[in-house]
Amino acid sequence: MTIESLFELTAPTLEDIEILARDVYDRLPDEFRERCGDIIFRVDDFPDNDVVEEMELETPYDILGLFQGTAITERQESDTVPREPNLVFLYRRAIIDEWSDSQITLGDIVTHVLIHEIGHHFGFSDDDMERIEADAIDG
Repeated sequence: MTIESLFELTAPTLEDIEILARDVYDRLPDEFRERCGDIIFRVDDFPDNDVVEEMELETPYDILGLFQGTAITERQESDTVPREPNLVFLYRRAIIDEWSDSQITLGDIVTHVLIHEIGHHFGFSDDDMERIEADAIDG
C-alpha cells in the first residue's frame, strides 16, 4: 500500500457492511441457510433508542448486532398468526469501532456478529456458533 492510497481509504458504508454480511451468509452451509427461512439483514449506524434503553446499554457502541424476531425454538406448529420476518441488525459504527481497535479483519467481525445473531434464531449454544464461525472463516 502506498502513502497515496492511504489518503483514498474511507470507512465502510452501510452498503459495504451489508455486502460483507450477504457474502458471509452465502458461504454458510446450505442446510443452515435453508433452516433460516425468511431473515432480513439490516445495517444501521446505531441501534435505536428503544434498544439502547431496553438492553440498558451505556452507549450505542456496546452492541454490534441484534436478532429481532421469533426464534425457531419459540415457534409452535399451532401458530396461526402470521409473524413478521426475523431481522438481523448489524450496527456499522460499533463494528467499525471494534475493527479499528483490534487486529481482526472486518470480514471476520461481520462473520462473528452474523453467526452469533443467526445462532439466536436457532437457539444454538456458544460452542455450536463457534464451530460454525470457524468453518465460515476457514472456508
